[in-house]
Amino acid sequence: MQIAQVAGFLEVSRWRNLSRAAEALHLTQPALTARIHQLEEELGAPLFDRSSRGMRLTDAGRAFLPYAERAVEALDAGRTLVGEHARGTTGRLTIGTAPAVGAYVLPGLLARYVERFASVRLVVRTGHSEEIVELVARGELDVGLIRELHHPGVTVRTLYEDELMLVVPPHHEFAGQGSIDVERLADATLILFDRTSSYYDLTNAIFRAAGVAPRSTIELDNIEAAKQMVRGGLGVALLPHTAIAGDVARGGLRVIAMPGLPPTRRRIVAVRRVGAGEPAPAVRGFLDVLDRIQDVLPDRGTILA
Repeated sequence: MQIAQVAGFLEVSRWRNLSRAAEALHLTQPALTARIHQLEEELGAPLFDRSSRGMRLTDAGRAFLPYAERAVEALDAGRTLVGEHARGTTGRLTIGTAPAVGAYVLPGLLARYVERFASVRLVVRTGHSEEIVELVARGELDVGLIRELHHPGVTVRTLYEDELMLVVPPHHEFAGQGSIDVERLADATLILFDRTSSYYDLTNAIFRAAGVAPRSTIELDNIEAAKQMVRGGLGVALLPHTAIAGDVARGGLRVIAMPGLPPTRRRIVAVRRVGAGEPAPAVRGFLDVLDRIQDVLPDRGTILA
């Protein structure tokens, strides 16, 4: 059974006239008649009663009609879906992100992405950079947004740098000073987050290099909890700029400089699998959004070419 035969059957049932149906299909009458005969032979029953008044459906034709309509509708829907997929307006996009990127940068990126690709199914997986890069290398994720890592299975595109900053609540003794010597943190309670993350290691490295050991520490498992503890006056923390920019702008946290220490930055990159080839339109659309990542970074962030 061919779709052209089914389409011919539907057109004849619509017009009840072979000549008008053939004209609508841009066919000759003999060509359309041949299609109807072939369909009837395959089904093993006549579909039309032919008379001088036109073509009327037989009982078999009326029984077959809804199935023919659904078949053509399904093919039309499939044709539309394929066209949308080719244009990138539908499909699937899988993204992996490090927690800080997923919480504070990715939402802004996706808000811009869905303006053009509202029908694309989005799947986001959050994990540590080491986990995400492996998933990208195995082809289980289209794009990874992680801290810079060397991995032979991925290509790397630099996006921005996120700097660790010392933050305190507005009522803290450091808040009115703007900057302090790092040695003064020896008497502070330091709030740390996510022992398995690179931020934890960076924070400890800062204090080791300065020869300072904070009086006490509080360890949490995520950045948002660490911010809540700082806002509650339980201690101070070194947190990434993208995570605290909104709080600072609203006055909930204060950034304190430490002139004796060099800036501590972490480079954020986008990774794709080596040999992934030309990206599908849905993926290409997200990569295009990454070209304008400065539009969603707090205070425009630190962009690297």
